[in-house]
Amino acid sequence: MKDKFFKYIHELQDTITSKLEAIDGKARFKEDLWKRPEGGGGRTRVIENGNVFEKGGVNISGVHGKLPESMQAYFGVEDADFFACGLSLVLHPKNPMVPTVHANWRYFEMYDQNGTIVDQWFGGGQDLTPYYLFEEDAIHFHKTCKTACDKHHPEFYPKYKARCDEYFYNTHRNEARGIGGLFFDYCKISDDMTMQNWYDFVTEVGDSFLEAYVPIVEKRKDLEYTKAQRDWQEIRRGRYVEFNLVHDKGTLFGLKTNGRIESILMSLPPHVQWVYDHHPETSSEEEKLLHVLQNPIDWINV
Repeated sequence: MKDKFFKYIHELQDTITSKLEAIDGKARFKEDLWKRPEGGGGRTRVIENGNVFEKGGVNISGVHGKLPESMQAYFGVEDADFFACGLSLVLHPKNPMVPTVHANWRYFEMYDQNGTIVDQWFGGGQDLTPYYLFEEDAIHFHKTCKTACDKHHPEFYPKYKARCDEYFYNTHRNEARGIGGLFFDYCKISDDMTMQNWYDFVTEVGDSFLEAYVPIVEKRKDLEYTKAQRDWQEIRRGRYVEFNLVHDKGTLFGLKTNGRIESILMSLPPHVQWVYDHHPETSSEEEKLLHVLQNPIDWINV
């Protein structure tokens, strides 16, 4: 399974980066191959200063070795080895009318001292972080997510949409990071799901990413915007940074397993503002966004 999924994310990275380069029309992804001293490595691809994408990364990694003590304590195991692979992407467009997007699809195995698999699971998801809310874009993104989920289980979309709303939440701000999407983790063998079933589901979601995001980019990338709207984008990016550094489990796992710091933090945008006690004007488009971030919406039945 690990070889099969590792091959899949290699191919998906190629597909996604090729499409994004075509959309941008100017910038190209810079590729960086790296190795982890304890075992494994990855292929980082970063795009910067493009016509459309100010900064973005589409990274894959496959790392293995002894599970660090801090993570052994987290999982409640002793002397365990692990293998983890996944694709993680974040795209920060230049135009504030185009939303930031994040996606991740990953697979994990844990072994005992004899090298026998004692646990394995899939995880991942995709979510949208707009700066200006276009309801039709939110509906499109969520409908695409639901279509992918419904091919595998009728309860997946409502379940993983709710988990996404719960997970990507800045508790210290009492607001969501964005308008959600899907989030699933610890997807293991059960009475009605084999690991092959989970593989089929996760790859279905991965294959749906471009369909979910690209039409939104193409519709919004050439819209005009003001400096004030750009400032708002940078203020909201600050909240994105706060979530990634304070709450995100993937960032935490990477830092605690001696992951490559440049790849872990490639999700951070290049231009950000933190304005003291900032509040948007009453009844403005900016305030409208904040209201939605504080009150998650059922975008399928809106």
